[in-house]
Amino acid sequence: MTGKPEMPAKTTPSLKAKLAKLGIRRQFDLVLHLPLRYEDETRLTAIADAREGAPVQVEGTVMESRIAYRPRRQLVCRIEDESGTLYMRFLNFYGSQAKALVPGVRVRAFGEARPGFFGAEMVHPRYRTVAADAPLPEALTPVYPTTAGLAQTALRRLIAQALAECELDETLPADLIEGFALPAFRDAIDALHRPRPGDDARALTGRSHPAWRRMKLEELLAQQLSMRLHYRERKNETAPALAKAGALSAALLKQLPFRLTRAQQRAWAEIEQDLAQAHPMHRLLQGDVGSGKTVVAALAALRSVENGMQAAVMAPTEILAEQHYRKFSEWLTPLGVHLTWLSGSQKKKERTAAAADIASGATRVAVGTHALFQEGIAFESLGLVIVDEQHRFGVEQRLALRAKGMGAGAAGAAAGLEAHQLMMSATPIPRTLSMSYYADLDVSLIDELPPGRKPVTTKLIAAERRDEVLARVREACGAGRQAYWVCPLIEESADAEEAGSAPSRGRKVGRRQAEALQLQNVLDTHARLAAEFPELRVGLVHGRLAGEDKAAVMADFAAGTIQLLVATTVIEVGVDVPNASLMIIEHAERFGLAQLHQLRGRVGRGVDDSVCILLYQKPLGETARARLKVVYETGDGFEIARQDLLLRGPGEYLGVRQSGAPLLRFADLELDVDLLEAARDLAPQLLRNHPEHARRHLARWLAGKSELMKV
Repeated sequence: MTGKPEMPAKTTPSLKAKLAKLGIRRQFDLVLHLPLRYEDETRLTAIADAREGAPVQVEGTVMESRIAYRPRRQLVCRIEDESGTLYMRFLNFYGSQAKALVPGVRVRAFGEARPGFFGAEMVHPRYRTVAADAPLPEALTPVYPTTAGLAQTALRRLIAQALAECELDETLPADLIEGFALPAFRDAIDALHRPRPGDDARALTGRSHPAWRRMKLEELLAQQLSMRLHYRERKNETAPALAKAGALSAALLKQLPFRLTRAQQRAWAEIEQDLAQAHPMHRLLQGDVGSGKTVVAALAALRSVENGMQAAVMAPTEILAEQHYRKFSEWLTPLGVHLTWLSGSQKKKERTAAAADIASGATRVAVGTHALFQEGIAFESLGLVIVDEQHRFGVEQRLALRAKGMGAGAAGAAAGLEAHQLMMSATPIPRTLSMSYYADLDVSLIDELPPGRKPVTTKLIAAERRDEVLARVREACGAGRQAYWVCPLIEESADAEEAGSAPSRGRKVGRRQAEALQLQNVLDTHARLAAEFPELRVGLVHGRLAGEDKAAVMADFAAGTIQLLVATTVIEVGVDVPNASLMIIEHAERFGLAQLHQLRGRVGRGVDDSVCILLYQKPLGETARARLKVVYETGDGFEIARQDLLLRGPGEYLGVRQSGAPLLRFADLELDVDLLEAARDLAPQLLRNHPEHARRHLARWLAGKSELMKV
């Protein structure tokens, strides 16, 4: 069905390595390596008519060619046609290019003309030498994503070979897609790789052409099939049925100083029903900042304890994990439930004692960071895993912890049980993401805030008005309230960014340099603010503080002995200080939408009116302006999430582009909702009525990704 599975034998190791960088490991991957854009080489433009910023193709004779050395080594060629003169400039070039571009040679160059030192020029145009009156192409020229050392001509040659040798038969039954008015797979592939004369350039480039829509539907359907098969696989696994409702849950609800909202009650009922089943729960509990997910998670943990099993609660940062430990201890310790704290910053003696309690079963609820799933930590009988801020973990980390429930202890070993898993997210998942990347999960939504939660007023203030902000801090703290001052990010390089961090922009540095710069920045800010407010106690918290020091600072802030807390984004989630009613986010333009919304959610938790000041530096870039506008105009987490998805794409929501959830290459979740909905409806029909077609379709799109094709 997919033709030759491997690359031709004569493909060199060097070429294979370059293709692998593009995700091309088998010959059929070349078929699915679709153009990035299309260029119009079907016509020539006179040099005199070339307009700045518009890609055009010109043809002329080389009149002069030389290697210049100022301001840097470069190859400069002057070409002429009947209308004028144009310079081609190459900042990086081979000796063979200099030898080929000699006076008298006729060249055809494609690129954007712009004003240069000597006149109109093209920098690094795509060019080739041609004979006089050489015919022009009749159709658009595809331009493919590539990598260093792999020319377009080489890619086109490989793709042409793949098109000739691979089978391009249908994997989808005709009756299933006949109502979509889309071309056959073979015709769609051919149209995209080899555009026909007269094809709509705008539709091809904008990916609205019917051939593109067919490929998007194919891709979305492969994703839906993969997610549904994962869902089906999970239903075949065995988990402890946590059906017994004991006295602990009722006792917790009775001692709470508030009543659960209707949304919380609905979410708990869904979770309770899942836990009672003998197959593992994979449920995502999502709700906006402050909606009350933690108490629902505590009820789930108690249900595991009531059934003689343990529960594990994992959070991505030590501050958030500590917050959970304090909250769970406040609720569960009076009920006689033994909790244990585990983190990487603990001393060896403390970690050893904690690990022993967990392994013996003395610990009924373990709370901590990723240290919970590290080697050497074994649970006696793990029934439930709760993962907060789930998108901050890669899928492998979550699976590692869940797997500890299989074969843990004598009962687990005998039964081969898998732990239930409850994931929580305060970053609402946009509808299209829920339909696609989270289609293998059950989702519970807490869509109302507890009574008494007041909306936070958001203000945008330019940095030159800093004195007004300082006066606002003095006024708030002088009135007995507290404030946060969040320091800006110093960005790491793209490959070192953590999930949920701000999107690629601004200053890029290495991880260690970023940490050093951010530490110095927060220290300097703390020193300035402490000098500015001698009458206040100004606290400091950042990621490099020892765990016990962070805990001490946060405890003092919660107790009110610290009035102003200078912090990095370690306080982004989980911090709950009702008396804090003012937040200043410095250099707000450097933060992502989700982070701004999360940080803003740290205030507005008490009886006082709360304000979040976004202090920004001019001039603002277009993207930064758009982010600040969104967070200023709405407090709706779902609308913010939708806008964030538009700005950043889905990767940040998925745990650093986790395995198990392939990112889409062609479909756009915002623009192609109709195709996504169609794929969602078609997938169960294909699995039910045409299982062999489903298998072949997955093999075509996901071959080599066995973790996505489990049946």
